[in-house]
Formats: sequence, C-alpha cells, structure tokens
Amino acid sequence: QVQFVESGGGLVQPGGSLRLSCTPSGFTLDDYAIGWFRQAPGKQRELVARIMNDGYSGYADFVQGRFTISRDNAKNAVYLQMNNLMPEDTAVYDCTTLTGPYKDYRGPGTQVTVSS
Repeated sequence: QVQFVESGGGLVQPGGSLRLSCTPSGFTLDDYAIGWFRQAPGKQRELVARIMNDGYSGYADFVQGRFTISRDNAKNAVYLQMNNLMPEDTAVYDCTTLTGPYKDYRGPGTQVTVSS
C-alpha cells in the first residue's frame, strides 16, 4: 500500500528552524522527483521545493535561501530543512511525487506553526 508519511513539524518561534521528513512506504522514491507542498488555512496548496531524482533542486521564491530540500535514497526519505522561519510559513506541509503513478497520493502532512 502506497503511503506518504510526513514528520518533524511543530511550534517554533520566528527565526527558528525545523527539519521535516518524508518517508513514503509501498514504493522506492529513487526514480521520482519529489515535492514538498504546504497549505495554510484559507489558502491554496502551493509547491515549496522540489528535488529531482538526480538531486537537482528548486525552490519557490518565498523560501529561497531559507529552506533546503535533500534526499537520502538509501533511507527512502526526503527532507526539508527550514531555517529562519517566519509566521507566514505556518501551514500543513506534505510531500508527494511530482511524476509517475503516485503523484495524486497525499499523506496527512505535518503541522508547522511559527509564532512567538
């Protein structure tokens, strides 16, 4: 059974850091581009960062220079290091493949709250 499991969220003060993990089950992510998305209350889901199967990464303008996406195929995991967090980063973050048969699967996500 294909599942995406996200973890690492929490409550952090502005300027703080969190590291999110995405650990899918039911398939290996080696061959897929992976994206981290977020959705804040009342807003549309948006792509935050993506990493291709060759390691090439890209970021939305609003996180450029603050977030870093990485992958560890040996652990079947993708990470999102988030630094210098701001209140507007508050959202539920989730991951999925950007191509292939699993791109419409979504996990429950992990809540990130940035507040003083």
